[in-house]
Amino acid sequence: MSNIVIITARGGSKRVPRKNIKEFCGKPILVYSIEAALESGVFDEVMVSTEDEEIAQIARAAGAKVPFLRSAKTADDFATSADVIEEVLTEYAKMGQNFEYACILYPTAPFVTGAKLKEAMGMLQKEKVDSVLPMVQFSFPPQRALVMEDGKIRFANPEHAKTRSQDLQPMYHDCGQFCCFTTKLFLTKRTLVTDNTLGVIYPESEVQDIDTLEDWKLAELKYRMMKERSHGVSN
Repeated sequence: MSNIVIITARGGSKRVPRKNIKEFCGKPILVYSIEAALESGVFDEVMVSTEDEEIAQIARAAGAKVPFLRSAKTADDFATSADVIEEVLTEYAKMGQNFEYACILYPTAPFVTGAKLKEAMGMLQKEKVDSVLPMVQFSFPPQRALVMEDGKIRFANPEHAKTRSQDLQPMYHDCGQFCCFTTKLFLTKRTLVTDNTLGVIYPESEVQDIDTLEDWKLAELKYRMMKERSHGVSN
């Protein structure tokens, strides 16, 4: 069984310029993903998909491989993760390398650890599922959401207007950190989430979308808290 982790790190970033290599708590944020992948010990190939030479240099220095640069088609603002995965697997196949399992790992995911990746890849192989996706519970029940029209608000789901929060089914969303999957599934269906996908739940303190500078600062605070907790346990 051969495994590859694909770390997607293009150079273009509009809201936070050069986001994928911006310094996060002392080092380029991309490096955290590379170190977690290497630390996990479950990947035969740890590669970074990028069209940017500076990012490629940082990736190689951190221990990842960049065997080829991303094409212009998969480096624009409209390319999807599926486009990138397909390109990577195709290019490796041309070089005579095929993988049974894969993981797409995002470059702005400092909360991901080697242990988390090892756990998810283990679940993928042991449970014989299509994919494993990390999730986090919504902090407030989406069933009680409000919408606004012409300045006035109303319940999006009126039937739950008076339902107690504890009586509502918990709902989750993608952490936006990584997804482990079988390459056969992806190449056949070109999707990562199917009716045979397992979820692994992480606490909100270890999840943070990073789309603005405010998000960035909040992520650094959460990261420091996570490290303090882990050091406390180890001590």
